[in-house]
Amino acid sequence: MKAKAIKFFSPEENSTITKKVQPKVELTGYISGTGKIVLPSKTLEELGIEAATTSFKIGTQEGKRTLKFLYLIPSSDPTGTFPLVKSGRGFTIPLEVILKKGGVDFENNKFKFTVTPFNYEEGVVGYELALSSSEPKPEYTGKPRGRKKKADVIAE
Repeated sequence: MKAKAIKFFSPEENSTITKKVQPKVELTGYISGTGKIVLPSKTLEELGIEAATTSFKIGTQEGKRTLKFLYLIPSSDPTGTFPLVKSGRGFTIPLEVILKKGGVDFENNKFKFTVTPFNYEEGVVGYELALSSSEPKPEYTGKPRGRKKKADVIAE
């Protein structure tokens, strides 16, 4: 009989390890009433973005009519990029025309976004801005589906 490769456990492997769980900070920003993407200083600090020297290529999902996601890709090439502009407590990127063309009604509604880092290319970390509106979702006005409720059926 051949000896099988057996991995033996130690008592230390069976003990529970308590890890300190850091509360995950949600990185957010908003779109101003004048069509500027506002990134608070705290968000830039958490992401490790040097605001004075960083400019971004800005894009969205191809083939979509309305903007739900914006993608910021840091770039060292100054042509075709948007720089961060100091404004109040944070930094802004003016995108009024692009947001209007994308169907974002920033003048009448307050839009917030959450920032999520992702790997764009090797060595380049991009940032996804997921837009969400404070406007309530419109009520469904379509035809009701399924069986009718007994209270709805009137026997005559």
